[in-house]
Amino acid sequence: MKSNITLIGMPASGKSTVGVLLAKRMGYSFVDVDIVIQEKTGKLLKEIIAEQGTDGFIRVEEQINRELDVRRSVIAPGGSVIYGESAMEHLKEISTIVYLKLSYQSVKRRLGNLTDRGVALKDGMTLRDLYNERVPLYEKYADITVEEGKKGPGATVDELRELLEGMMERGLQER
Repeated sequence: MKSNITLIGMPASGKSTVGVLLAKRMGYSFVDVDIVIQEKTGKLLKEIIAEQGTDGFIRVEEQINRELDVRRSVIAPGGSVIYGESAMEHLKEISTIVYLKLSYQSVKRRLGNLTDRGVALKDGMTLRDLYNERVPLYEKYADITVEEGKKGPGATVDELRELLEGMMERGLQER
């Protein structure tokens, strides 16, 4: 079993909320990669996107995720992390990848202002386009998928812990 857990999913899927609760319950650290990006660049996400465009932001995000060096941590990268292949390879090496799956309707309801959230939307792209583009990538990289929908963060964390403990037990039995 890898020593970290990475949560991936659409913006508003609960990566930060579930991540903090999971870290607390497991005695892990919590790493919000959006905050790491802001600390390393000295800029808000929306400022990076405004200055460098979506592609520029994704390059910055990929580099910072690729360089993460943490142990016993729950990692919550931005929803666009899945566009950075080298970042995802690194995260897969150092962590178990958990996809917090949320329906399009739930994402839309939860999201609010996309610009303020620093959501990397290409010109002319709708939220539906973004959802349809990203879901297959989340599914491709996921080791575990958890439907986050109507459960709420606490129940999601309980389910996740059970799945992770099951993986650990199977991993120990295989040795």
